[in-house]
Amino acid sequence: MKIKKHIPNFITSFNLLTGSVGVYFAFSGNYTVAFFAVLIAGLFDFLDGLTARMLKAYSPMGKELDSLADVISFGLLPATVVFSMLASSTYPDWTKYIGLLIVVFSALRLAKFNIDENQKDSFIGLSTPANAIFWTGMAYSCAPWLIDTPWLIIILTIFFSGLLVFKFPMFALKFKNLKWADNKIQYIFLSGCIVLLILMGWNGFAPIIGWYILASAAIYPFMKVSADSKPQ
Repeated sequence: MKIKKHIPNFITSFNLLTGSVGVYFAFSGNYTVAFFAVLIAGLFDFLDGLTARMLKAYSPMGKELDSLADVISFGLLPATVVFSMLASSTYPDWTKYIGLLIVVFSALRLAKFNIDENQKDSFIGLSTPANAIFWTGMAYSCAPWLIDTPWLIIILTIFFSGLLVFKFPMFALKFKNLKWADNKIQYIFLSGCIVLLILMGWNGFAPIIGWYILASAAIYPFMKVSADSKPQ
């Protein structure tokens, strides 16, 4: 029984390890490995929560470890990707440090999430895994073009950093049941994701995050979570 409660933490540790490996390759300019590191870390992040629910192995340590792992895998890793791309651009050397805004705002996002009881069925602000998938997906798909247009990297960095902490309700990919009537948003979103992946393959992941943001904006007036909700 004592071993059972540590299984989710063991899985979380692989999230942290994968993210750390991705950071190394991002600094080396290998955005392909960085991209897949985020996807694998995201899988471990999903599995540790699923395992904790199945085994009823919740613990304060597990919650803290999960956030610490997420700061690395979904905060520092995408920040390193942006840092590396700006460092390779023709812009002044100091501009590369703008990329580190991502890890700062990711940490703020995770801290707010941990104390906010209003984010069980939906999110307030963009989740850190979604932000990480966007940046590593963009680098995987079009790093040379982004490096040639550093002003766009800077604008997107500021915009997405803001999305992490803005009080903007975004739906969660959680199904109440399998009925269409209760999960219309999720089914429509997943259908769009499938189309993007079929048409674009691995290059479809960054557009999927854009699709997620647009879908959340479209249903904003109908969402039950208030944008004015505050951490409890």
